[in-house]
Amino acid sequence: MADLFEVKPEPPLAEALRPASLDEVVGQTHLLGPGKPLRLAFESGELQSMILWGPPGVGKTTLARLTAKAAGSEFISLSAVFSGVKDIRAAMDLAERNLAWGKHTILFIDEIHRFNKAQQDGLLPYAESGLVTLIGATTENPSFEVNSALLSRVQVYILKPLTELELRQLLNRALASGALGALTLDEMAVATLTGCADGDARRFLNFLEQCRSAAGAAGTARVTDELVRESLSLALRRFDKGGDNFYDQISALHKSVRGSNPDAALYWFGRMIDGGADPRYLARRLVRMSWEDVGLADPRAIELTQAAAATYERLGSPEGELALAEAVIYLAVAAKSNAAYLAYGRAMSFIKNDRSREVPLHLRNAPTRLMKELGHGREYRYAHDEPHGYAAGETYWPEGLTDPEWYRPVNRGLEIKIAEKMAFLKGLDRQAGKKLKDGGD
Repeated sequence: MADLFEVKPEPPLAEALRPASLDEVVGQTHLLGPGKPLRLAFESGELQSMILWGPPGVGKTTLARLTAKAAGSEFISLSAVFSGVKDIRAAMDLAERNLAWGKHTILFIDEIHRFNKAQQDGLLPYAESGLVTLIGATTENPSFEVNSALLSRVQVYILKPLTELELRQLLNRALASGALGALTLDEMAVATLTGCADGDARRFLNFLEQCRSAAGAAGTARVTDELVRESLSLALRRFDKGGDNFYDQISALHKSVRGSNPDAALYWFGRMIDGGADPRYLARRLVRMSWEDVGLADPRAIELTQAAAATYERLGSPEGELALAEAVIYLAVAAKSNAAYLAYGRAMSFIKNDRSREVPLHLRNAPTRLMKELGHGREYRYAHDEPHGYAAGETYWPEGLTDPEWYRPVNRGLEIKIAEKMAFLKGLDRQAGKKLKDGGD
């Protein structure tokens, strides 16, 4: 019976293949290659507190463990999800005992962005005193999620998703280790797995474990693309609905539309739909683009985009997404103008910095006899009764202000015609002013 208790469970593939040295790490060559920052830090032995920022499954925890191993330090690991100030203090007590035994401590905090301000502040004195070398791991932008005081005391390293080639290196290592037994994978199966892993090494290795189990259940050692798709629940592409990845992709979509590249715009739109973005949110963003970036150069874009949003509300997914995709294409190929957007900004900036000015008497409403006697509305010229439907020479500004020309039509789309009409009306104003001057002489 004693032997039963000595049997150890087989470790997950991700754990079995965890690198034991820096040279075994797959990926992150921009940090770990010869002469690169982390490689130099490892070789010098002068390790400093750092934050490792990157998506899941790219080796943040592995690098932290290797750092402790390289420095001959004790390794204490905390998760910000489950730990608090009490756990930090307990870790520091252990670090002080380690120091008494002649051992330095590396404190690793996974998902450090989950710590609140008080918890992050609690780390400051220990990091400053040198009692521990702090290594934080985060999937969120530390510029927003980590206190500036703590951020100023650490070096931030950005880790990248693994490429398809690097994931294939992991596969070769797993096969060479014997961890996958006699398993063989067809090329299409490998392509599907690397694509769906989306740069996440841990997810990729988990997929391989599931393939091994599925193949065993099917009584085969060959993994085909069909077996992969039938037996695995392949997750969606990496997509954080509230994090940087979300805002980076919506930014790429917006800039592709603004840059008049319909294919790139469709790519980012499709990526977000595939990743689980709410189509209603995308519809709202498209409506914003139609006003902000197309504007009066093509007012039809506004109507079409709003119609696409209404179509999605009526049809839902997936049919309604076609309407949004067509709106994406139309916005991308439409003439662009931000003239109205800029004009509104100029006007609001002026108004916020200007004093309150009285409405001129001729523009005031005169609903009562007293108001008429006070001169409200007197000498107002009704534009519809004037030639061209325009009261040439009339002023609509408060006293002391002249037309600042905030709105400046661009030479694209409908705004070409708008600019022509504005030039024509200004010509009428100049003629009216000349007649007044000549009459005065």
